[in-house]
This record gives sequence, C-alpha cells and structure tokens, in this order.
Amino acid sequence: MNITFKLFATLTDYLPAEVRRSNQIVMDVASGTTIMQVIDSFSLPPKLVHLVLVNGKYIAPEDRGTHALVESDVLAIWPPVAGG
Repeated sequence: MNITFKLFATLTDYLPAEVRRSNQIVMDVASGTTIMQVIDSFSLPPKLVHLVLVNGKYIAPEDRGTHALVESDVLAIWPPVAGG
C-alpha cells in the first residue's frame, strides 16, 4: 500500500537526497505498518520526533507504536521548534 511520508525543518535531511526539496516521499509499505516502523526505517532520532500527524490528526507518542497506517495516509513529522 502507498503512503505519503513528510518531514519538516531539519528532519528533511533524513529523506533521500532526490526528494528533500519537496520534503516528502511516497512509500510502498506493508499492510499494518505502524508509525514507529516508518520512523525507525528512516533512523529518526526519537528526541527529534516531536509533532506527528496522520492526515492532519495528532498522534500521541504512546499511540505511535500501535497506530497502523492505511492506504493513502499522509504521515507528517516535525521536530521540536524553538524561537521567539
């Protein structure tokens, strides 16, 4: 099944070079793949995985290991943001 995986800010460095400019990649993943399995497959440091949305809906940290993605889901991740 296909999902769209989006990374923002400094996390885009973890995407393949050819898609960094668009900050997203369409991925073919197995049915039942969880958010954490996608995060782990890109070796994202846990401390940088802050805001996680699936189709615009926030997914709490305790649910990321059990939330299974489905066809056409859009998984978007932002790092912690600082500033003022």
